Amino acid sequence: MKFPLFLGCVVVSILVVVSGHTFDSILDEDWKSWKSQHEKQYTEEEDSYRRMNWEDNMRYIQQHNLEHSMGKHTFTVGMNQFGDLTTEEFSELMNGFIPFKADNSTEDDLDEYDEFDEDDEFDEDDEFDEDEESDDDLKRSAVDWTKKGCVTAVKNQGRCGSCWAFSATGAIEGQWCIKRRRLVNLSEQNLVDCTTRYGNRGCRGGWMSNAFRYVIVNRGIDSAVSYPYTGRDGRCRFRRSGVVAKIRSFRNIRNEPGLQRAVKRKGPIAVAIDASRRSFQFYKSGVYYDRRCSRRPNHAVLVVGYGRQHGMEYWMVKNSWGRTWGDNGYIKMAKDRNNHCGIASYAVYPIV
Repeated sequence: MKFPLFLGCVVVSILVVVSGHTFDSILDEDWKSWKSQHEKQYTEEEDSYRRMNWEDNMRYIQQHNLEHSMGKHTFTVGMNQFGDLTTEEFSELMNGFIPFKADNSTEDDLDEYDEFDEDDEFDEDDEFDEDEESDDDLKRSAVDWTKKGCVTAVKNQGRCGSCWAFSATGAIEGQWCIKRRRLVNLSEQNLVDCTTRYGNRGCRGGWMSNAFRYVIVNRGIDSAVSYPYTGRDGRCRFRRSGVVAKIRSFRNIRNEPGLQRAVKRKGPIAVAIDASRRSFQFYKSGVYYDRRCSRRPNHAVLVVGYGRQHGMEYWMVKNSWGRTWGDNGYIKMAKDRNNHCGIASYAVYPIV
């Protein structure tokens, strides 16, 4: 059940839920300011329900950050555009990764050691393939593809479960930049509208590998300019004249050592994570580690680097919820912590 129907069920029960609830008058102006900032408009009944959720989330944020100051957490949280949603509503609305069963028609399943074999056919002058660092050297290194000019600006999927499309375009954008020395902004809407025959479901979810299959068979993907994002399901309007990037295959990675090698030597990698926790909904800064985070991914993002902060290893992850979420649209996620949130379970990258 996707969000419109889910929301409809919520609205029906609003009067029952909020009856007798007393709001904190001290927060009146903050509530009005938050609604204005995020352009929120509700009916009178829904306003009470959303205010109740917002106050509950405010209390959670204050408590978490108090505990952070006491050393109980490695990251802070903060109010954002999702403040009026329950965790269940948030997950239903924003998380659209569906791990379909894979076939092996155009992909290679690789372990941590053989994913960088000669079949990739990289150019002889490709500095990333010539890198022969040891595993220890890799662990001591830090990578940030945003500083190499191969990551587009943070985008916003809106109220559409199209995270998989943003993850897929981000990976192709990175590979195209590295191979062709040119950063292009690719069309997520092209993938949302045109990959249903490959198993994706538009705003109701999808999988990056299915998007890659489409780009391979279709012989390209349009630019974001020629095929702009609407955040809604629509008919396929792909135009051959709008193609700005192509890929020839893709490869899967199944563990963190393999993911680290890929990020270091190949570029930004499409991954899926469990983003269902309230701690993720309101992440703000620091290295994200929530022991309750599962390995059952439901949200697709893009790993653009890795590093160390205050003695903690982290993955640098680009999200698709706009710059008002997280650290200007990014999150540092715990690395080498037993595949935290399942970040390496469905990692995949295209080959240009």
